Amino acid sequence: MSSQMLCSRTAAAVASRRVRSIVGAVLGRDGWMSRHHEVKLLNTSSGDTVKIGDLSYKLKTPRNSELVPVKHLSDSLPQTVVQHLRWIMQKDLLGQDVFLIGPPGPLRRSIAMQYLELTKREVEYVSLSRDTTETDLKQRREIRSGTAFYIDQCAVRAATQGRVLVLEGLEKAERNVLPVLNNLLENREMQLEDGRFLMSAERYDKLLQEHSKEELDSWKIVRVSEDFRVIALGLPVPKYKGNPLDPPLRSRFQARDVYYLPFKDQLELLYTVGPNIPAERVSQLLSLATTLCSQESSNLGLPDFPVDNLLPALHVLNAFPMLSSQQLVQRLYPYNSILGKDGRSAVEGVLSRFELLDGRRQPAPSAIVSVSRNKDLEGHADVVLSVANKDITFQVPAGTKEPRPPNSSPTFIGTPSSSQLMAEMMQSHMVKDMCLIGAKGCGKSVIAREFAEVLGYSIEPVMLYQDMTARDLLQQRCTLPNGDTAWRPSPLVTAAREGKLLLLDGVHRVNLGTLSVLSRLLHDRELDLYDGTRLLRWDRYQELKEQLQLSDQQLQERSIFAIHPSFRVLALAEPPVVGGSPSSSRGQQWLGPELLTMFLYHSVSPMARAEETHLIQGLIRNVPNEAAEQLLHLTHSLRKTNDPTAQSLASSLSTRQLLRICRRLSQYPEESLSRAVNKACLSRFLPSLARASLEKSLSNCSIQDSPDPAEHTDFTCLVKDDVLTIGSVSTPVYQTAEKMKIPDVLFYDNLQHMMVMEDMLKDFLLGEHLLLVGNQGVGKNKIVDRFLHLLNRPREYLQLHRDTTVQTLTLQPSVRDGIIMYEDSPLVKAVKTGHILVIDEADKAPTNVTCILKTLVESGEMILADGRRIISDPREAEGRPDTIVMHPDFRMLVLANRPGFPFLGNDFFGALGDIFSCHAVDNPKPQAELAMLKQYGPDVPDATLQKLVAAFGELRSMADQGTITYPYSTREVVNIVKHLQKFPGEGLANVVRNVFDFDSYNKDTREVLIEALHKHGIPIGAKPSSVNLAKELPLPEVKMTGYWTINQTGNARRKLLCPTETRAVDIKGPVFLRVHSYPCSRQESRALSFSEEKAHWQLPMNEVNIICDVTTKDDVVYVATCNPVSLYSMKERGEKIQCIELYDVFPKTISGTWQPFVTVAPLGSPLDGQVVLHEEQSNTVLHVDMETGAVQRLMLSPDADQSSTRASNWWSSKEQQGGHKMCRDFSHKNWLLFYKEDGNQLDVLDVLEGQVHSISLPINLKSVFLAAEDRWLLQETNTNKKFLLTKPMHMGAEESGVCQLHSISEDAVSSGHGVSSAEESVPQMLSCEQLPNENLSAALDQKIVSPNRILADTGSFARVVVGFPDLVSPNEVYSFKRPVDLSVMKRSESGANAFLRGGLQSGAPKRDNCVSLLSANQVVRALPPNRVPLKEIYPKEVTPPMTAAYLEVTDLNSKKVKYIPVPRSMTVSPYTSWLSKVSDSDVLLADLGSGGVVTVDMGGYVRLWETGLDTLQRSLMEWRNMIGTEDGRPLQITIQKDSGLDVSAPKHGKVDANNAPHVGGNQWAGGTGGRDTAGLGGKGGPYRLDAGHKVYQVSQEEKDAVPEEVRKAAREMGEKAFKERLKEINMSEYDAATYERFSNAVSRQVQSLRIILDSLQAKGKERQWLKNQALGELDDAKIIDGLTGEKAIYKRRGELDPELGSPQQKPKRLRVLADVSGSMYRFNGVDGRLERSMEAVCMVMEALENYEHKFKYDIVGHSGDGCDIELVRADKSPKNNKERLKVLKNMHAHAQFCMSGDFTLEGTDTSIKELAREEADEHFVVVLSDANLERYGIRPERFAQVLTSDPQVNAFAIFIGSLGDQAERLQKTLPAGRSFVAMDTKQIPQILQQIFTSTMLSSA
Repeated sequence: MSSQMLCSRTAAAVASRRVRSIVGAVLGRDGWMSRHHEVKLLNTSSGDTVKIGDLSYKLKTPRNSELVPVKHLSDSLPQTVVQHLRWIMQKDLLGQDVFLIGPPGPLRRSIAMQYLELTKREVEYVSLSRDTTETDLKQRREIRSGTAFYIDQCAVRAATQGRVLVLEGLEKAERNVLPVLNNLLENREMQLEDGRFLMSAERYDKLLQEHSKEELDSWKIVRVSEDFRVIALGLPVPKYKGNPLDPPLRSRFQARDVYYLPFKDQLELLYTVGPNIPAERVSQLLSLATTLCSQESSNLGLPDFPVDNLLPALHVLNAFPMLSSQQLVQRLYPYNSILGKDGRSAVEGVLSRFELLDGRRQPAPSAIVSVSRNKDLEGHADVVLSVANKDITFQVPAGTKEPRPPNSSPTFIGTPSSSQLMAEMMQSHMVKDMCLIGAKGCGKSVIAREFAEVLGYSIEPVMLYQDMTARDLLQQRCTLPNGDTAWRPSPLVTAAREGKLLLLDGVHRVNLGTLSVLSRLLHDRELDLYDGTRLLRWDRYQELKEQLQLSDQQLQERSIFAIHPSFRVLALAEPPVVGGSPSSSRGQQWLGPELLTMFLYHSVSPMARAEETHLIQGLIRNVPNEAAEQLLHLTHSLRKTNDPTAQSLASSLSTRQLLRICRRLSQYPEESLSRAVNKACLSRFLPSLARASLEKSLSNCSIQDSPDPAEHTDFTCLVKDDVLTIGSVSTPVYQTAEKMKIPDVLFYDNLQHMMVMEDMLKDFLLGEHLLLVGNQGVGKNKIVDRFLHLLNRPREYLQLHRDTTVQTLTLQPSVRDGIIMYEDSPLVKAVKTGHILVIDEADKAPTNVTCILKTLVESGEMILADGRRIISDPREAEGRPDTIVMHPDFRMLVLANRPGFPFLGNDFFGALGDIFSCHAVDNPKPQAELAMLKQYGPDVPDATLQKLVAAFGELRSMADQGTITYPYSTREVVNIVKHLQKFPGEGLANVVRNVFDFDSYNKDTREVLIEALHKHGIPIGAKPSSVNLAKELPLPEVKMTGYWTINQTGNARRKLLCPTETRAVDIKGPVFLRVHSYPCSRQESRALSFSEEKAHWQLPMNEVNIICDVTTKDDVVYVATCNPVSLYSMKERGEKIQCIELYDVFPKTISGTWQPFVTVAPLGSPLDGQVVLHEEQSNTVLHVDMETGAVQRLMLSPDADQSSTRASNWWSSKEQQGGHKMCRDFSHKNWLLFYKEDGNQLDVLDVLEGQVHSISLPINLKSVFLAAEDRWLLQETNTNKKFLLTKPMHMGAEESGVCQLHSISEDAVSSGHGVSSAEESVPQMLSCEQLPNENLSAALDQKIVSPNRILADTGSFARVVVGFPDLVSPNEVYSFKRPVDLSVMKRSESGANAFLRGGLQSGAPKRDNCVSLLSANQVVRALPPNRVPLKEIYPKEVTPPMTAAYLEVTDLNSKKVKYIPVPRSMTVSPYTSWLSKVSDSDVLLADLGSGGVVTVDMGGYVRLWETGLDTLQRSLMEWRNMIGTEDGRPLQITIQKDSGLDVSAPKHGKVDANNAPHVGGNQWAGGTGGRDTAGLGGKGGPYRLDAGHKVYQVSQEEKDAVPEEVRKAAREMGEKAFKERLKEINMSEYDAATYERFSNAVSRQVQSLRIILDSLQAKGKERQWLKNQALGELDDAKIIDGLTGEKAIYKRRGELDPELGSPQQKPKRLRVLADVSGSMYRFNGVDGRLERSMEAVCMVMEALENYEHKFKYDIVGHSGDGCDIELVRADKSPKNNKERLKVLKNMHAHAQFCMSGDFTLEGTDTSIKELAREEADEHFVVVLSDANLERYGIRPERFAQVLTSDPQVNAFAIFIGSLGDQAERLQKTLPAGRSFVAMDTKQIPQILQQIFTSTMLSSA
């Protein structure tokens, strides 16, 4: 059975295994191994000859025998190797160069070395890396005593001395480096830099026949030895990563495929190694390895199995036969880390096929029992492991220090998993170097340290970073004190020679091409350095010493050193990212086939919860247990999920971070845990999805956010007796002499920054290094400087930027007198002196640079470029030169901008966040910011500052949501305030442009900004002239129109006593209802022009609802609606609208559609915030507490329940019995009065006492007005006669409490017409207090002091009743009569829905809409437009605007009346007849404060109006100040110069008749710049005289006045282009308009998404530093090469080509699954859900246009017809508006005509499965659905399962809000951050944008 066949087919492998087990049993173990040797060494007299088979090669004696490889040949060579050697010998005899190509591993190199050892050839070995340049191959300059010499490098040495040049890693070298060798390979010729010329041996010998050697030497011709050969070793490049071979280079080599040894040879080899292992098991392992190297497995994308590592693995297995094979395989081939799901299952399939899945059955080693020095073996230790309760002893290499027993260190707490890991590491350590793989912060470094200490190793940590070059790893150039150049060995080399444990931290970061330099060190323990030094394996070194009989000293002179036998490498790495590429932000798949051969891998699994608890309690003594438990519960629940957002959160809660949180909690146990977690995750700056996910996880783990106690306490910050106290933390102030380095900064204390500083101080005292993250301009630098100033700590400052390199962070090289000197950077200075290092803009430097801070922070160690090292432990530094001991006071404070867009920095927090204690710095909260701004601008008016704070607060929250991209910060506001402070005359509106002019060219952003500024009343863009106040009309003269006489004579008929009875109120309840809170988007109305309207906002109410009452108390507005009944309350300037829905409380009635009508009465102190609601027909009285949602029902009369059944429909056309009314004028005194129309009883409810006083009357009531608390005006039903009821102030026990009823007789002024008491007016409003005296006097035009009441009815604008109700004498009535009585005017026909309102008019409307403002002396009423004299208000040619109503303001001071139009409501309830019963205009009115009113229109729009003249004038002044006084006068520039001429007496000067401009000359009047004469800008003239010459300047008005024809031309041009574009895509204008409707709705989101996409694109294209350039900027690392005169010492920025062989960047794959089911169409009329979904789809199509290479998307619909209705195909995305509109039309049409049913679940499932099958960088599915899952009987848990069914696919669901709280319940069950409920369909596009920005774009 031939070996070829064995290799190729795995089936054959299985068969051969069977044969072998049969034959093996017969022949025994040795029978299998019989074979014949072919290599003979013959000694003859003519010299030694080597024969391989039939070839023979004559040996020559080597000149430098120390360069001949030793101990590479083994005693028995496998047949395959012999064949390879024979082939090389053939080529050698032919004089050809060979190329051994094959899979990674040491085999090719060892074959080459075996051949060279066999033929006794000297070797020049060079390992190529991406940093190799031609100087490394040909010649390098070195300086010796001031002169530069050329030193030959390997290729030249090999050629001239006749050695063999071994080039390893050709695929690593950058392109165009190796062609240097082309001519040398082909013709054996090469021109050298120093002028010599290498010439092939034949030509040289020919020349030598004609010329003497001296001549050739003078011509600088050098002979290339005929023995010179090149052996190149490389990997086949399409299969592996690297650069492909250059064709000319390739053609010069002869290739030989050196594949792994055939099965048979390998097996024999392995049998010899593992005599204790059953043969069957060995062959199973080998079969596995062969299978995983086959072509089929690489087609599956599995990396090659490292076959060569089977040998060391079998050594381990031999010592521990009970070890499970599966664990062994995991070490060789950690498939769980490097493969995705498919790969893992494939490998496990192979494992089970070869019966190697035995991980469950066989025990792992559990712990290290003891470690002790071995007496016999130098540099070894005996280790005892306990495995399966047996102790096994074995030898491992050990360090030079005394080993220490395991788990005896106070800083290391062993856990079961860590001790098992250490035991496994011990086994691997026996045979090979290891690599620990584990997530950041899981304890890799700690375990490595402990491992080293247990074995007595000294550690040499080397922090790897991305730009690291091979030189940084091995040797760096330096200068000696005399100026000579030399090579300084790197820590790696010294560690190898001294036998330390080399810790390579961050193997995943460094480039593979650089790391490959170490492969020879790791495989063979040999190393060739740049200066020609060779490091040999210990035994080879000893062998060489014996062979050559040389001493160590002599070998050292020949620069050959031994590698210490106990030297070992321990690498640390983060887990590879499956499918990641080097450019993707998630990390890369760094663990490839090459690295697999270098190490044995152990993965550090995250700790189990119990272990972590044990660890935390062991390390931190007094940690609060409950908190620690909750914290671990949270962390582990996050780690367990397969949701990538949760995973990324878990990564910032690493063990290291948990320990930090617990340390902090043990010091400050009162702190809230949730704050600590939020701080650790930096949740303030997480994308919104991740933040939601975190919040949900916190609440699931019942970690509540306790309110900040600090919010309420006084925060002090003072230094007293050298003790600094911030808040609750104190510390002594630092004493230092370096005063000039202590920062001093202007800092205004404010609460929020003090809290941050207190937080920082706590961490600072715990010894942490701090990281402050925040947006720009939030005061990070100020806080840090202030902090250090208070602590009195000197600081060193380091600002990072794009070009920061590791060198600039640590040392700055410079050249003085030819010697290189290193300047310490601030970092090194701070370390030495114990200052605080402030690193600013840390996110601007590449993360690969900043990560060297990690070792500094963690272990306090760091190696500097000049060979010195920083050490934290002073004991270690003793006796070692070149060390800098870290000062104990050294600390780092790092400042960085937040990660993500728009900062486009590098994610410093992501890379290094968990080694710092992080603090998020935010803009101060509004109060704190206001206080701070007051200190910057003490003279700026408060109103201005408040507006600024509010507007910027809103802009910031928009930036957080992603509506705008720039986060406006405090810095900007402070600058505005500074400007206003210095130039108070400039208007705010102008000054804010200093900030916003940046955005003035971006249309969308500008609109958003202006809208936000206007909303908060910053009148940007307004002109001082735009004042639109209503026109004033004169009032008619005031006339005295009659008397009211109160009859108090003894006549019994006129004076009636009314009996009262009192009873307690029966209270039912309370029930608790939910108080909903909605954001109030209050818009200031005076943004562009000044009018009476102050502000407006929309109530969050349903379109069919009907507003039926509005009232105010202090600054709270209450609005009641009646369909369904609900109550809204909001503060005039509040952020929130509270709402209680009461439809469950009101008793339902039998008689069909009952339509309630409610009135609200707000109560006063001590019942603030509580209201009484009264419903008219059922006479239901409810007491509602708006804070708690408690509702109680007050039963006024025992029979209240029965009366309600008779209630008729008050909107029906038949007249009805009167309803019940409530008088609420004194509700703030907590009493109310109820009466029934046509009834004869008054009920007075005392809310506090809980009593009802009923007063029986002898008359039937029409209406009641409360003129005062104890005097009420009653009106009788039929006769309209008025009565005055007086009652004692306190009703109650005293029997005297009898109410008296007095009739009032109204007498007209005898005017001679004989009009008697005909005018029985019906009052609409009567004030309950009197006009102030000065107002009364002004109204009546006479000085008068008297009690009075103001009254309004339909016939007059206002009436004043003087003397009423207190005086008994006849009260005079003064009236401002209307020309036409309102009641005569025709009823409202011009309201909002005039044509619907006609028929059902009946009875007067319920609300009179009339209020009196006593202090402003005004009566305000709301009138429908048809009762307003429009012709007098608007000029003829102007059509009056469409309004809901007019506010008629009757001002009795100025005797004017004006009509203010109230804009129409956006929407009007369809119940029009009902509306007309509420009010005769479309608004309701209530007074607000002293000088204003509030109106609510029927669409729920609340508007605040300012009507009082004084307040209006004051506001107008403020408004004008805000705009600023640009008076339009031209500015003049005046330069004052001292002209040197004396000033004679001032005079007016001659007047020039022509008035020509004059400048200077002391002669003319009205000149500029002269002296003595009157003019401008001169000196010594008597007065300024402006003769009107102007410095010409285009004023703003002129700029605005662009000529009309220009504007028109521009307009026409735009229209023409638009039409042509439509014609081009043949789209009708109607279609275009339809499409615009959708597109405009989402234009803002599209814009902001595209901005982010563009910037990510730009970031992806960011250029890199290209090294080794011949021009550019000097590369610091190459300064010495520059001294020696090399050319390629520059670096420049350039586009970095993607690494060859690295996977192509695949686009991200997105699928939008839109709901096009019937219900979408059906409910579209209610909430527009279908249109919103269409907008969302439109947004996706527009935003991703032209990004098809980055995002492949398709859009699929689901409905009752099925779950995959194709709308947009992935390969055919719509290109223009027409195609996009077609998609939208399809959606609409489908929803209209499809079957009912719901396929949300199935659709999601199929989409996720389909996408997972496609190749892509990331997969996203977004599901839009209005699925009422419960209605279809789908459990939300099932949907949650589907959403997270495939970890590769990120699935999101957006549910369109359904009934009640169903949607919210749903969201609770679905995974956080994966599901959204859009209660308002307008949110759908925004949510979609959020999903985009926080997931897809975060890693683009």
